[in-house]
Amino acid sequence: MPVEVRKVLIPSFGGPQKIQIVNSTLPDPAPNHVQVKVLYSGFSGADINMRIGVYPLQRKAPLTPGYCFVGTVHALGPQSTRFAVGDLVACLSIYDAEATYSNQLEKHLIPVPKGLDPKIATTLILDWNTAYGMLKGTDWKGKKVFVHGMSGAVGYALMTLCLLEGAQVYGTASARNHQTIRDLGATPFVYTDKLWITYMKQIGGAQGVFDALGFESWDESYDILSPSGGTLYGYGGNLGTLKGEKPRSVIWPTLKLLGRNLMFWSRKSTKFWWIDRDWSLFLPNTQEVFALALQDKLKISIKRVFELDDVATAHREWTSLTGMGSVLVHVS
Repeated sequence: MPVEVRKVLIPSFGGPQKIQIVNSTLPDPAPNHVQVKVLYSGFSGADINMRIGVYPLQRKAPLTPGYCFVGTVHALGPQSTRFAVGDLVACLSIYDAEATYSNQLEKHLIPVPKGLDPKIATTLILDWNTAYGMLKGTDWKGKKVFVHGMSGAVGYALMTLCLLEGAQVYGTASARNHQTIRDLGATPFVYTDKLWITYMKQIGGAQGVFDALGFESWDESYDILSPSGGTLYGYGGNLGTLKGEKPRSVIWPTLKLLGRNLMFWSRKSTKFWWIDRDWSLFLPNTQEVFALALQDKLKISIKRVFELDDVATAHREWTSLTGMGSVLVHVS
């Protein structure tokens, strides 16, 4: 039978005042789909950009945001056999996570191992998985890396994983978090004074730079790569949002970012990174970060947990939240 649902709705693009909490009805899951009672949803820059209407290739409004979630199986659609009612599952949903119930293709659900806290699992499915995917396949031991936004969700995960691998970690973060970052073993800078550019050049540049800000920040990040070779990983496009500027599309800056690879003589390279639930590595990467968390090898940090009714507050306060790490929405 259809279930009653409470969910976040963006009826049209604009400011946080556009956010609504509405009651609706969700139909039974279709064939090969599973209906999940959502416990926690991730909250990130993707939510902000979708609300504004500038996230790449996003749906038109109206839409319900929520890029990932963890929840329990509530009902099975025809031909769905992998899970049982009550199983704890994770999903990179892209949409519809900020709802008490969500219908998802069975193939997109991942079992959450026993003993893994649902809140922790929610941070892993997107935030830590994104960081892990960027770092995987490269030996970072002893190398200099620079991470923008070490206080943020993916930035914090990148910093932690790089330190775990023995890298020398530098990056930008809010001044209020600098001592905590130093205690963890990284070297923080304030983004706005640009002293980080001078410092990184003085020490020979970085072998890896991770930049979720985009736009002109990618130009500056490219500039601090080591002349002997390094890679700039661009992901996201949050600079305009953080600065309160008029929304800008990230498409042209991304083309410019990738176009730098034509300068093969520079020994520098660029990549635009995103996470895709249909990639062959998505499932094994997710399982690997789950295993690392269960082995207590990751220092997971959750900055704030908002209730579903307070999602508009999350949008308003996103740039001023204190603490470090991931932001979650407690859905049901």
